[in-house]
Amino acid sequence: MKSETRTEIRDQIIFIICFIGAWYLVNRLGLVSSLVFPSPGEIGNAFIKGFAEGELISYTLFSLKLIAKGLLIGIGLAFVLSSLAVISKHFFAIYNLIVSVFDLLPGVALLPLVLSIFGVCETTIIIIVVHSIIWPMSRSLMDGFKAIPNIYIESGRNIGLKGFNLVRGVYLPAAFASVLSGLRVGWARAWRGLLAVEMIFGTTGTGAGIGWYIFMRRINLDYSGLYAALIVIIIIGIIIEYGLFRSIERNTIRKWGMTAQ
Repeated sequence: MKSETRTEIRDQIIFIICFIGAWYLVNRLGLVSSLVFPSPGEIGNAFIKGFAEGELISYTLFSLKLIAKGLLIGIGLAFVLSSLAVISKHFFAIYNLIVSVFDLLPGVALLPLVLSIFGVCETTIIIIVVHSIIWPMSRSLMDGFKAIPNIYIESGRNIGLKGFNLVRGVYLPAAFASVLSGLRVGWARAWRGLLAVEMIFGTTGTGAGIGWYIFMRRINLDYSGLYAALIVIIIIGIIIEYGLFRSIERNTIRKWGMTAQ
């Protein structure tokens, strides 16, 4: 396992080095305008400058604060509503229809309606984040619950579990791979939704996020700063995937033998 991990890390590092080298060559050869395709050095300087001056980090922290609030609400609602769908067949029929309808609606499409109700504020962004995570996560949870063998459910009932206790004691552990998959998909969609909303209407009464930072860098033709912000987004994604999700996966479903090692 450790050997496979080292090989994976080595291949990824080689790819990153080759990608940076190819970028440098394209810039040096002038195949693309240097205005929109700055050198790796210029992007690196913009990255360092953005953090040294505190501007980039403040925008990033503002976005992380909003998505944390939205994720907590969305994940909580997804668990509660999906659990109710397991407990009640009537609620499942209704909620399954709701998930099927709203999962098809991108958050950006709902933004004009949410803006007209709540205005330009943090609440609007949080609602879009919640919308982005609750439906795909609910779908993963319900599909995972449906795939659980009946013998597990009957065993739980035989020892007196029912309602939410049955969900907590049987459904969630048995479908944890689906839970983790739903978290991954929901987080990714929520993060993209947040950035899209920030780029569209920019600041709120309490601040602005990294999406607005990217938009302003484009307006000011500061493409080095724009790429620096994109690198920040990529780094955050890598930290969440490898630092959080991979760690949870390694210590749960892999350890339990629920997936291939």
